[in-house]
Amino acid sequence: MHTLEGQRILLRPLQASDADALVQAASDGELWNLPFTVVPSHSTVDRYLHQALSGRDAGTVLPFVIVLKATGEVIGSTRFWKVDPVNRKLEIGSTWIATRWQKTFVNTEAKYLMLRHAFEVLNCVRVQFTTDETNPKSRAAILRLGAQQEGIVRHERIMPDGRKRNSVRFSIIDDEWPQVRLGLEAKLSLDNA
Repeated sequence: MHTLEGQRILLRPLQASDADALVQAASDGELWNLPFTVVPSHSTVDRYLHQALSGRDAGTVLPFVIVLKATGEVIGSTRFWKVDPVNRKLEIGSTWIATRWQKTFVNTEAKYLMLRHAFEVLNCVRVQFTTDETNPKSRAAILRLGAQQEGIVRHERIMPDGRKRNSVRFSIIDDEWPQVRLGLEAKLSLDNA
């Protein structure tokens, strides 16, 4: 997997050596305390990296760090996962961004780069997103991308605190990608103005 490059960010393949940078980024807002996602802390970063890199080795996960081009600073992480080349589908998820970079261009540009790669390079017919039912900010952000909500998957996973999570599933399909792409490019051009 190679680096995906945008105007202001890079999505660089995750490496084991990114541990300290990930924890530093997550410390902006102490994101590891969020109840609806898994973000690495000092005590969990090794397990976080092991899971991501094992999935990459198995061919089912393509994890990235989000890097500001201007400074080289790691400000978050995201990944392709549930990669299914036979059915030409995957999920974009496990995305988290340092608090000071939330509600900026970062998420839009990251998702644009990933969706463009999924549909135009990997030739996907479906890209899905899943978020916790209790996370309205994430749900709204996914809808802003142009995804369609499909439904709620009950008790879809067990969270680290033992809570049974209901997840909201969204998707973009290949027929929708040209219109979604135009919408994201318009958002990014406004962000760059």
